[in-house]
Amino acid sequence: ARKAKDLARRKGALDSGSLPGKLADCQERDPAKSEIFIVEGDSAGGSAKQGRNRATQAILPLRGKILNVEKARFDKMLSSQEIRLLITALGAGVGRDECDLTKLRYHKIIIMTDADVDGSHIRTLLLTFFYRQLPGVIENGYLCIAQPPLYRVKKGKTERYIRDEAALDDFLISSGIENLSVGTLEGDPLKIWVKQYQHYEKMLDFIERKGKNRHLAAAILSQPSFSAEILKDRDALLRVLTLAEETIRSEQPDLLPVSFTVDEDAKLGSYRITATARTNGSGIHQVFDHDFFNSPEVVEIEKTMIELRTIGAAPFTLTEKGESSMLPTQKAVVDYIHSRTRHGVEIQRYKGLGEMNPSQLWETTMDPDARTILQVRIEDAYEADGIFSTLMGDEVEPRRRFIEENALSVKNLDI
Repeated sequence: ARKAKDLARRKGALDSGSLPGKLADCQERDPAKSEIFIVEGDSAGGSAKQGRNRATQAILPLRGKILNVEKARFDKMLSSQEIRLLITALGAGVGRDECDLTKLRYHKIIIMTDADVDGSHIRTLLLTFFYRQLPGVIENGYLCIAQPPLYRVKKGKTERYIRDEAALDDFLISSGIENLSVGTLEGDPLKIWVKQYQHYEKMLDFIERKGKNRHLAAAILSQPSFSAEILKDRDALLRVLTLAEETIRSEQPDLLPVSFTVDEDAKLGSYRITATARTNGSGIHQVFDHDFFNSPEVVEIEKTMIELRTIGAAPFTLTEKGESSMLPTQKAVVDYIHSRTRHGVEIQRYKGLGEMNPSQLWETTMDPDARTILQVRIEDAYEADGIFSTLMGDEVEPRRRFIEENALSVKNLDI
């Protein structure tokens, strides 16, 4: 009875009609012409309040990470101060069956969080709240996500804001290949090649995390005649391993002495490789078998190698402003390009929205004529429901399995 009474009291407080003090409301009263920014933190909220268009833009700063409503009971959710602030500011009530969108005070609700991992977490918690408790907001296209920059980059007299790590990487590669050709590659084809090499290195990182030596693996996988099918042909496999030994002698002498042996895996009807080498004074003894060569990382590397071979055979000719030089390996080419990327480039990383002054926040994130915002849509309700339950629910095992299965598809990881 007490719980029911408390619940009724909390819901009554939400319906009282008084707006929260933290809300900087807009002057416009037509919901179709009004928008509210849900902002991470008081500091960013202060900048947003100063930089906004007061006529049509309201600001609601929220402190810290809001409650995960996927795990919380309804009464606990209503006891959360930040959740209650949000519900009161929006004015439409709460609950899948009790929400009244005719009372919604803004027809554009914009989540504006920092462009880092904490900001992503807060954004996900807010998306969970709207999906579970105010689904009509999403169904009617009212919910959006702001795209604040993570970087400010200055090169010469030119200044630009950059959204995330991937966009910065793209900018830096473009800077690094300017006035440069490698063999027949230049411009966009060379940029694509560099990105493919970075993807290749990322896959080697995964292989290394699983306990394999990246250089031994790369020496085998980088041979033009290698494919997983070759595990069924002993002679062809031995020829590949001879080339792999030569690669290690020329590129990774610290691993010497190195040797590869081949023995039969009768159960699978194929062969497996045993590699021995030395590193940091210790011996390495590793097996590369059917499971390894059919792992997602190796399958990705096989695809990537097709693109990487478009640069031709080593040594590689670099031409820069009419002058040519030779580099021995693909890695040396990429290292040289990376050494050029930051020449004359100043990079400022924003730790949070609060580091931007009001005019910068307006120009990059809030100005309707210049900003980019993403509209939240549900394409597949059944799949969306499963993802929210998996990632935000109580069960750890499904979440771990989801992360393992999707790790290779991550494009932008902020650690």
